Amino acid sequence: MSRLAGSVAFVTGAARGMGRSHCVRMAQEGADIIAVDLVQAAGDLAETADLVRNLGRRATTAIADVRDPAALEAAVSDGVAEFGRLDVIVANAGIYADLAPSWELSEAAWRRTLDINLTGVWHTVRAAVPHLSGGGSVVIVSSTNGLKGGANTAHYSASKHAVVGLARTLANELGERGIRVNTVHPGAVGTAMIRNAEVFAKLLPDIESPSEEDAVALFAAKNLLPVPWVDPVDVSNAVLFLASGESRYVTGTQMVVDAGLTQKVM
Repeated sequence: MSRLAGSVAFVTGAARGMGRSHCVRMAQEGADIIAVDLVQAAGDLAETADLVRNLGRRATTAIADVRDPAALEAAVSDGVAEFGRLDVIVANAGIYADLAPSWELSEAAWRRTLDINLTGVWHTVRAAVPHLSGGGSVVIVSSTNGLKGGANTAHYSASKHAVVGLARTLANELGERGIRVNTVHPGAVGTAMIRNAEVFAKLLPDIESPSEEDAVALFAAKNLLPVPWVDPVDVSNAVLFLASGESRYVTGTQMVVDAGLTQKVM
């Protein structure tokens, strides 16, 4: 397949989970990858690059925290210097942590989430947009919590709503340059971000040390389709569509991949 043949994509949060899936899926369609993540994920980031190379594509990696604009700018510049162009930006890095009622959230938890999930996206776009080669696509990974609220997620929901406003603004600013900007809104995705003890405990407070088996029924009950969560590749397929020429006239929109979560009447 070659839906992205000759293209170069810059992906944040690329070491594992959805970020790795995005890199691999785009490489399968012909893209070379500039992959960045945190220093503590360096080993996983190298594995992502190896997966891309095993598909016959090129990959560069860099250690960069999305809260550090200089590190992002260096990562993009180095990647473009090696590959000669940039066509796709996937602002994927984000956190879902420190869940609590709004009045119990700490200042530190609020600021950390907004700094990564919102300001980090702005840093990513600001660093990479000047390198886009005669058009291109910006894909921002939001969440179903960017379309509706949710208990114990004030910081996360606020950040994910905010990137929709950022994307709509960018779509207006960049349209005349042929650059499209869209958001992807996953529901629950079967990665470590939700499949962990902290999330299970918050969602099932009446069960002592709830297991994943306990959580599956709860997650599945939220969806129209009979699954507890989607797979990372399902989100990556949406990212791929928005990155490719198949969506050449799609901009300023929100693509939802949630097994019907946002449409279910509870």
